[in-house]
Order: sequence, then structure tokens, then C-alpha cells
Amino acid sequence: MPVFRTRPSGLKILIVGAGKVGTTLVQQLSMEGHDITIIDKDASKVNDLTSTYDVMGCVGNGASYLILKEAGVSNADLIIAVTDSDELNILCCTIAKQFAGCAVISRVRTPDYSRDSSYLRDKLGLAMIINPDLEAAKVMSRNLSMPTALGVYSFAHGQAETVKIKIPEGNKLDKMTIARLGSEITNNILICAVERDGEVFIPGGSFELASGDVISVVATHKEQKNFLKLIGFPTNSIRNAMLIGGGRSSYYLASSLLKNGIDVKIIEKDLGRCERLTELLPKAVIINGDGTNTELLVDEGIESADAFIPLTGIDEQNVMLTLHAKKVSDAKLITKINRTGFLDIINSLDLGSVVYPMILTSEIITTYVRARTAAPGSNIEALYHLFDSRAESIEFKVTEDSKVTGKPLKELKLKNNLLIAFIGREGEMIIPTGDDVICKGDTVMVVTTHTGFDDIGDILG
Repeated sequence: MPVFRTRPSGLKILIVGAGKVGTTLVQQLSMEGHDITIIDKDASKVNDLTSTYDVMGCVGNGASYLILKEAGVSNADLIIAVTDSDELNILCCTIAKQFAGCAVISRVRTPDYSRDSSYLRDKLGLAMIINPDLEAAKVMSRNLSMPTALGVYSFAHGQAETVKIKIPEGNKLDKMTIARLGSEITNNILICAVERDGEVFIPGGSFELASGDVISVVATHKEQKNFLKLIGFPTNSIRNAMLIGGGRSSYYLASSLLKNGIDVKIIEKDLGRCERLTELLPKAVIINGDGTNTELLVDEGIESADAFIPLTGIDEQNVMLTLHAKKVSDAKLITKINRTGFLDIINSLDLGSVVYPMILTSEIITTYVRARTAAPGSNIEALYHLFDSRAESIEFKVTEDSKVTGKPLKELKLKNNLLIAFIGREGEMIIPTGDDVICKGDTVMVVTTHTGFDDIGDILG
């Protein structure tokens, strides 16, 4: 007989560092009902956040035990250290772990520390080490594996993917219902969300698609490529990539691409950094020059590049470089944006695949936090915000029998604006019908316009 319990109240969380990542975390976690205290040496940043969000603030060094004590470390459930200093983050977590015993998460960006992440996590007792640049590089690499997609998200340890595409004028999906798509094109994929004119829909069988719609498609990697081919999208592979800027993001992305057999060229204006990259990435071509110089870009082959990814530290430069590349080449474009305050403007521009490292970091940490508050029987394995957080795709691992198990899906009273996108079982991915059943041990992906789900039981109305 399954046992059910009410959800616990929100966690008490200390966030050390009020930069871009800290601000994004404050916004997301306070919205989800957690008790947040932000710590930073910059009083103006702390004041800005405490006056904007329902959070507490503490001005001071987050690695000081007295400051942590003042902020309430003795009663904290979780500390997240996301300052600009890897060493300060690790020290802060070490002190908090020693004196309070709460769970700790540290941001670590330096490649040397990232290579030691497993050792640091085990020896220092860290719940998680998060690297925004590395996570962004992983997402970019996945996007390059399917060049015609706007975004590619991985679920169930790579068994399933959500791919985001835009329906072009004249495409066979235009004016086609979801039901007709399944019967006339393929039934091995599921369209789980549609964005049209700024509104997000969780579509049913009678929903009619239209050109200009941005759709999220769930399937295996193989079926995704087959679907794109069937609807007339090119499925060619990337053979070479041009990266502008030689920072950490470029290093992580180039390392991944080179391992996959993709030729990489990096343009970086700092000579010392070029020399260092030559040592770290001997198979890459490193050019010492100004990546914003249009004549240099032509000389280095922008017009024939398969992929073009500006990775400077300045959002405006990345946007302008992408727009320029769109005019002079047919390259797959990826644009990295650090700030999240201009989403409407960014969305109005055709920038290819847009990657926000801060949002990726927030999603990974939010996944952990929700897992901490989940009821027994289910755990969150992955979480992605879709369409600027207007929808969520959540992967649950069902570890116990509950109200959602053992019954055909058509008998479950599900919330509105919610779709069960796939069921993973013993290595097989099932696109579910009303007759399918969720079982103990399954992985279940849910797409919904509701927010804050931390338990599989939340799908019930």
C-alpha cells in the first residue's frame, strides 16, 4: 500500500555572490517559495536584490564564519557559493560544511579545478560543483550535432532529446494537425509544446500547426534526425567551426568538438592567451587577431564555415558578430548571452541557437533543490525551462508505487496544460498513449506550463 505525504516547506538557502548567477538564482528560487538570504561584499548589489525580491541580505565576505553565522548558516539547508573566485567559493563551502553540516554547492570555472571536480566534491563533501562555461559548452556541442535545430536538450541519460525548431514558410507541417502528423509523417515523435505569437501551447491531437511556430519535439536522437529529414530539414553534419574569443567557454567547446572530429579555428586578440591555447589545444588552429574585424573574418574563412560561434565576454559583440555572420555565410549560428534582462529583444533577433550560461546554471541547481523537497517515491533527474520559463520540461525517476502508477494514463486526472512526453523503461523510450502505464522504476518526462513541480504526483489535478 503506497504511503503519501504532504510536501515539506521551502528550504532555507544562503547564496554567496550577487553577480549574474547569484541574481538568477535569487529570482528563480525565491519564486519557488524558498527562504533566501543573499551574501555579498557589495552593499549596493545586496540592496538591489532585497528591494526587488522577497529575500534577506547580508553584506560581507561569504567565507567569513562570522558573516555566515550572521546570515543564519546554523539553520541553513543549503549554501550556494557563486562568487567570481573559485577559491573563495570552495573556502566558503568548506567553512559552512565544517560548522553547519548543511549541503553545499560551489561554482568552479577554472579548467584545472574542473578536472579535479570529482576529487574536490568527494574530499570536501560538496553536494555539487557547477561550471557555467562547461555546461554551456555541452549545450552548444549538442546543438551542433543537429545544426538545423534552435535547441537540443538531453533526457534519460541521452536516450531521449527535446529538439526545438521553427516551422518555415511552405513546410509540410504548415496547417497540419498533430493527429495528421502522427498518421501521415511519423508516430515516433511527440510535439510537446508550441510557441505562437508569444503564447505557449501544450498541443492536443486537434491542434493545427502553422508556419512561424516554434515547436519542441521529443524523440530519440535517431528518430529526431529521421523526422527532420521527413519534413525537409537538412541533416548534414558540422565539419568545421569558427570560434571568436579564446576564453574558458571557447576552450571547453573546442575540446568537445575536437573529440568529435570537428575542425576548430579560434580567433583571439590576446597573444599570451593564444600561446596558452596552442598548448592546451594542439589540434586546433589558433589565430591571433581581432575577431570583430570583418576583413580578418573573411580571410579566415567565415563565408565557408559550417558553424560560427562568437564567445567574447561582451553580449553586444556576440550579437553583432552573429548578425554579421548571418549575412555573409550559411553557417550554423550559436550566440552566447550572459545577461538575462533583455530576453524580448534577443528573441526578436534571428541569432540561431541562443545559449544562456546563467540560466543553465540556475536550472541545474533548481533541479537539485526540487529533488531535496520531493516526496518519497520520485526524484527530479533533469529540468529545462522552455520559451523563457513559460513552460518546463521535467524528468522524474519513479522509485516507488504511488497514485500515478499502475493505471492507464487515460484514467489519471491530469492537470490542464500538461503532457507526459515519454516513459523510459529498461533502456526503451515509449511515446505514451492513453493505454500506457507508469510503473515503478520508470523515467517520466513531463512538459507543462505550470511551474514548481518537484514530485511526479504534481501532475494530478
